[in-house]
Amino acid sequence: MAVDAIVDALEQGELEVQGLMPWSSNYTFLGAVICGDLKFSVVYKPGRGERPLWDFDHGSLCNREVAAFLVSRALGNWPAIPPTVLRDGPHGPGSVQQFVLTDYNVHYFTIQDDPKYHDQFQRLAIFDYLVNNADRKGGHCLLGEDDVIWAIDHGLTFHTDHKLRTVIWEYADERIPRDIYADLKAFKQEFQADTPWYQSLQCLLSAYELERLLHRLNKLLKSGRFPTPLGMRDYPYPPV
Repeated sequence: MAVDAIVDALEQGELEVQGLMPWSSNYTFLGAVICGDLKFSVVYKPGRGERPLWDFDHGSLCNREVAAFLVSRALGNWPAIPPTVLRDGPHGPGSVQQFVLTDYNVHYFTIQDDPKYHDQFQRLAIFDYLVNNADRKGGHCLLGEDDVIWAIDHGLTFHTDHKLRTVIWEYADERIPRDIYADLKAFKQEFQADTPWYQSLQCLLSAYELERLLHRLNKLLKSGRFPTPLGMRDYPYPPV
């Protein structure tokens, strides 16, 4: 299915909750969306089911999940993030994301040394810096069909303070490849008040969060290099 068709179904289809997913920090439900002849599995994260955090506004993590997906689309559909929307559901407003079948025995630490995945991991490292991802665990990198690495769990993103915690540091201080750098330059053109993308983000993030996103983008464009660890809680726990 085309991404736009999936997004339309996520927004307009009937949402059925099938059960609570185990081992999640917040209330996370497996469900299904039915829209005409389409039916597929989804992950539903209602805002009111989020565990309160001291550094992120309560109920805002679902917004950040959707904002991360929108940024990936504006970058040229990288990294691969399952289509995600914000909508009402049986337990109130929350993010609804297409469920992607993957091999759950495979994650970042099992394939990080395979050269055929380096481009995807490089893009993921750049993306995580842009969105200021505070929780890029190895288990948040899932290998799907056609060797696509799907990135999931983006609730802890877009904070105005430096929060980057990731397991992907092997490219630190390397030059950003030309094709990725070109996508970053094109991405900057989306930062216009009249673009639909920017207007959508304004409904999900604060003005200051958007300002800091642009600040991080400008730093990447100026340096032309991958970010480096700061030596202060640079890795998530647990790493997987």
